[in-house]
Amino acid sequence: MKAAVLYGREDVRIEDVKERALQSGEIRVTIHAALTCGTDLKVYRRGYHARMIVPPAVFGHEFAGVISEVGPKVSDWRVGERVVAANSAPCGACRWCEAGQPNLCDDLLFLNGAYAESIVIPARLVQKNLLRLGAETSFCDAALVEPLACVVLGVEETALKAGERVLVLGAGPIGLMFVVLARACGCDVTVAGRRSARLAAARRLGANHVMDVGAASDLVRAIQAENGEAPDVVLEAIGKPEAWEAAVQLVRKGGRVNFFGGCPAGTTVSLDTGRIHYSGLALLASFHHTPATIRRALALVEQGTVRAVDFVDDECELDDLPALLKSMTAGNRAVKTHVRVRD
Repeated sequence: MKAAVLYGREDVRIEDVKERALQSGEIRVTIHAALTCGTDLKVYRRGYHARMIVPPAVFGHEFAGVISEVGPKVSDWRVGERVVAANSAPCGACRWCEAGQPNLCDDLLFLNGAYAESIVIPARLVQKNLLRLGAETSFCDAALVEPLACVVLGVEETALKAGERVLVLGAGPIGLMFVVLARACGCDVTVAGRRSARLAAARRLGANHVMDVGAASDLVRAIQAENGEAPDVVLEAIGKPEAWEAAVQLVRKGGRVNFFGGCPAGTTVSLDTGRIHYSGLALLASFHHTPATIRRALALVEQGTVRAVDFVDDECELDDLPALLKSMTAGNRAVKTHVRVRD
């Protein structure tokens, strides 16, 4: 099969890869839609991810498709079923899984290989995070389930309430998903980001206020000058230390901050301890997803709350993926790109 293989830092090659035989409990899925992701871009830039992927390896993790083969001891699935799979599955037996925090599982099993003509779903993932699609659900819509499930967890852990003022830092795919879900909770949502196309998308998705802070040298001052009253909640969806620090300065007394965007490995932040303590701030960081939020995300997709048409604004052929990734490192303006893995 044709696949994109990650070899190292900014080194992805399109190759013919031999499909391996299925082991007990495994399923092969023919991929019909694969989407680009900010995490994939980080991995491409760094050349690896300590937990998710070790090169050389087939790359990508947001996809949906059709079951083309079932392995031994698979009884609940059939060839021809339309499915979406998460990019990981917890063990179900460690301390964190038993405590109801499977996103923090000590043995999360990760899955990569979306940028290919087919993918093998491991037995544990088949059992925990492979889901059937409704007959009317498009593959491109379904491929949004994994990132959306992460945002669902973030919204639930932040406990958004109707009427709250929410500031979303960042207008990338994750920030835009936060807009949709926060508005669905009845919140007044402000987005601070850059790039006119993404800010326009934020408006279309229901943001009450949009600020272009792309040219700002002082993020806090720029937002405070335009935003007026401090928000009840700040959702950080940029993943830079300076944005984490700004979030603490921007939220109101007694407010909540979710450091959702993962910063580069080895980075640190400097936080105003006096402000955190005497303003009674609640700080949290949501990570990854759970089997429950994967299912809630698919429900949101299938009821039309989150649609690919609002997030996927470009497409390319699999052969063109290396060039696309290079353009993304230079500031490609697309929100998400549909990578066509089949002719």
